[in-house]
Amino acid sequence: MHSTITIGQVLQIKGGDFFAISPRATAYEALEYMAEKNIGALLVVKGRRLAGVFSERDYARKVILKGKSSKSTTVGELMSCPPICAGPALTLRDCMVLMINNHIRHLPIVDKDAIIGIVSIGDVVKMIVSEQDTTIQVLESYVTGNDCGARVYCP
Repeated sequence: MHSTITIGQVLQIKGGDFFAISPRATAYEALEYMAEKNIGALLVVKGRRLAGVFSERDYARKVILKGKSSKSTTVGELMSCPPICAGPALTLRDCMVLMINNHIRHLPIVDKDAIIGIVSIGDVVKMIVSEQDTTIQVLESYVTGNDCGARVYCP
């Protein structure tokens, strides 16, 4: 069974809020902002356009491991660019495949060059599990006959 839920529907449930930062901000400022908002990634926006994504992984791999300073290195130097994005019509399954194949945990959702939100791998997994739970409940009701109020008794 394939999921027919789209990322646009996920954003309707989750909300389209996202947090963004300028590519000129320092890695330290980005980390402070991420800690304040309790998030793992920021969209990097230049003007009104998505320029990249800055994540905890970008920081760990491009600052800590390379011995750079978080107070003097800019987000623009560290961000994942060009960003891998998806449109709101993408299904949950296809979204998960895209994220797994590209080794990313945060996916900006863009519609006609406008940022409409971001989903994390956690958001996607949560929705898939919820969809599967619903399917299981419907099937159990059908098998047991409880969907119409009838009870099946076996002597």
